[in-house]
Amino acid sequence: MEGLKLIYANLEEAQNQVQHKTEGLNSVGLVVRRGQAFRITLSFDGPYMSIKDDIILRTDLAMTPKENLACDIPITSSKVTSQSQWTAYFQHGMMNPRAPHKAFVCVSSPPTAIVGVYQLYLVSRNGSYSCRIGQITLLCNPWCIDDSVYLPDENQREEYVRNDFGVLYQGTPKQINHRPWDFDQYESGILDICMMMLQVSNEHKENWNKDYAKRFDPVYISRVVSAMVNHNDDCGVLKGKWTENYSNGVNPSKWEDSGSILKQWAKSDFRPVKYGQCWVFAAVMCTVMRVLGIPTRVVTNFNSAHDTNGNLVIDEYYTEKGEKLPHRDSIWNFHVWVECWMKRGDLPKGYDGWQVVDPTPQERSEGIYRCGPAPVRAIQEQQIDIAYDVPFIYAEVNANVNRYIMRQSQVLSSTTVTDSVGTLICTKSLGSNKPQDITSTYKHNKVPRPLHANTESAQGLSVELNLDKKPVVGENICFSVIVTNHDSVQKNVRECANAQAKRYDRNPSDTFWEVDNLIQLSPYGSTVLQHQIPYSQYSALGNEQLVNLAVVIMDMATKKGVLTSEEFSITRPFIHMQVAESETITVGRRQAATLTFTNPFSVAVRGMLTVAGSALLEGKILINVDDLKPRETMNTVVRFTPKMAGVKMLHATLNLDFNNIVIRGFRTFVVRPE
Repeated sequence: MEGLKLIYANLEEAQNQVQHKTEGLNSVGLVVRRGQAFRITLSFDGPYMSIKDDIILRTDLAMTPKENLACDIPITSSKVTSQSQWTAYFQHGMMNPRAPHKAFVCVSSPPTAIVGVYQLYLVSRNGSYSCRIGQITLLCNPWCIDDSVYLPDENQREEYVRNDFGVLYQGTPKQINHRPWDFDQYESGILDICMMMLQVSNEHKENWNKDYAKRFDPVYISRVVSAMVNHNDDCGVLKGKWTENYSNGVNPSKWEDSGSILKQWAKSDFRPVKYGQCWVFAAVMCTVMRVLGIPTRVVTNFNSAHDTNGNLVIDEYYTEKGEKLPHRDSIWNFHVWVECWMKRGDLPKGYDGWQVVDPTPQERSEGIYRCGPAPVRAIQEQQIDIAYDVPFIYAEVNANVNRYIMRQSQVLSSTTVTDSVGTLICTKSLGSNKPQDITSTYKHNKVPRPLHANTESAQGLSVELNLDKKPVVGENICFSVIVTNHDSVQKNVRECANAQAKRYDRNPSDTFWEVDNLIQLSPYGSTVLQHQIPYSQYSALGNEQLVNLAVVIMDMATKKGVLTSEEFSITRPFIHMQVAESETITVGRRQAATLTFTNPFSVAVRGMLTVAGSALLEGKILINVDDLKPRETMNTVVRFTPKMAGVKMLHATLNLDFNNIVIRGFRTFVVRPE
């Protein structure tokens, strides 16, 4: 290259990133996907044809001087393709005779290339010349058929890779609460933070060469990220906490997006962010995996078993008054993890596709707090010897439940329930905010228990428990108990009904309502008992508005009983959102949304209203709400300017001082290009 120098290089970021479906991902330099070509323009201080055989491209993954990870790419004169190495060639058909100094080079990475941040150089073959061209961030490619994360359906790629918002499902199978979440992969700095997460992992610190060698594989990447989202064994992102005191951090229920968590972690020099629970861990992992190009969706397992001794059985103990007793085994009302789409080249044929990955720290996998990837197919087929962590996840969706009625240390009655765990497994539907039932992918040929009523039979008696209507905060909880005598003799029975406050992830706490009745049942007769729990008796539940309601019917002659129970959430009011001209929302055009909330409580409330929306608002809008009187309506107008086309979500959260209650609302709409 003697006498000829590079004046400038153009990575043609705008054009390349549209073709690679990476537009909006914000980073220094060019963001592209592996297995797909991109074009760069090189401008020399003279005609380049004289030196075209003397120059090569060099990619370098090195982050420190100690690392030697350069790869030289000869620039050929004709198009070349390879499944195993980087290639580059001059696009002679693009030559401009009036600008012979300008060269157009087409560069391709193999579909098995290492995911990471590369520095790109132009160097001479003899080593006498070297010039940095720029930085390239290389991601997995679900659009490339030869990539191990290839996803054939375009609608799924849009939903599980490019969509920057989601809906997380909580509550109970009968009363599903929708929780909006911003994944924030297009927010400034998020891509760089996700790439840095790989660099600060224990795997990279312990052996960077081995880490890079494995980083082509989404199986390996998912295990690294699963460990890094929690901080238990490393400098991971989130510290988990499941107790009531969050005074030195953030209550997990207050988080609304991944971006603020990831930015806080990076800004603090990788100290853990306080605090997370299962849905926070899962949502942050979804962000990281989508950024890296691995199709990912958030999944909720309702009635998720936490089997402490690994015997696939959950033991539950109740007093004869229906009060549930604490025990090491428990059933969480819901548990949230992610599924990632990938080929499993490390396993026998048949286990490609969706894989469970759970970043919530519960059990160690190969000595580290992480879980998965476990093939959903292996869970369905009970192939518990398949890697990784299939037995643990299988128990979460399939354990049996033994229920005991106790008097002191004596067992009065017991029943076994085989279909109450993993009652419903769901994820966000394609192009919709409704939950999609994916239970059948986990549980082969298993019919779930009907959700409309709870009925149990024993000792010639049956008891059925029904909520008369959906419980709504501020209103009384109304339910009925139907008791039936299946014998030909009269029975004197005792009804004990008991309501306990409950957190989703543990056994119930103290009783806040109970009733005790003596009933006479005629032969083959039945009776209906109506009950109400006044709002005044559950108003102190605050933000954790879950209730464990149990009924025990005891035969007074035999002292044997039958028990049925129901766990339900109390529906909160919500914020209505109306977007003006919602059919013509356009990138760059200022829009207005009206937020409406009516106070359903018997006291005045105050709090902080937070409005957010990825690619809609710069940051968050905070609005004080003062002394909203009972039945008074608040109307607030919020203005926003969309930055990107596509389906977007605007969401609002009202944190009330009253019992720490959180009220939410959201609206999705299509933003059209300019």
